[in-house]
Amino acid sequence: ARDEAALGARVFEFYAGAIGRFGGETIPLAKAGFDFTLRQPMGVIAAIVPWNFPFPIACWKVAPALAAGNTVILKPASTTPLSALLFADVCVQADLPPGTVNIVTGPGEIGMHLATHPDVDKVAFTGSTEIGKKIGRGVAGSDKALTLELGGKAANIVFDDAPLDQAVEG
Repeated sequence: ARDEAALGARVFEFYAGAIGRFGGETIPLAKAGFDFTLRQPMGVIAAIVPWNFPFPIACWKVAPALAAGNTVILKPASTTPLSALLFADVCVQADLPPGTVNIVTGPGEIGMHLATHPDVDKVAFTGSTEIGKKIGRGVAGSDKALTLELGGKAANIVFDDAPLDQAVEG
């Protein structure tokens, strides 16, 4: 757990340092004689994270969202909510404005409710392919941005001309 906490801290340190380097739309102001970069947050991000590696994955979703100026609703897996609740305490200690990071615990149905809620602008989900498909269907046709990290570990592409026995062993 100590390694996971340290990894989460490094993720936040990285994105805190990256804030000044984030890109945006450059808008010429001919009248004023200079250009400036406009950075516009997406809005409310629903970050839904799995039971395995719960704190680092939460950090991988929350840190860039905050650095880009968004608010976040973090929904941890129902079996591993404690690191997210401790993280809420850290957010309070860091004097984040109320409502910047919100933690919602409970069963998976809550994650689907967040994903389809009209006030959520982006959904970032890590978990099973089955649930990812449900979330994808739930947000289809909306203007929501969607990021899905699905499936198992070590996915491979095996081409038709590959020696199948060797590919399976590899």
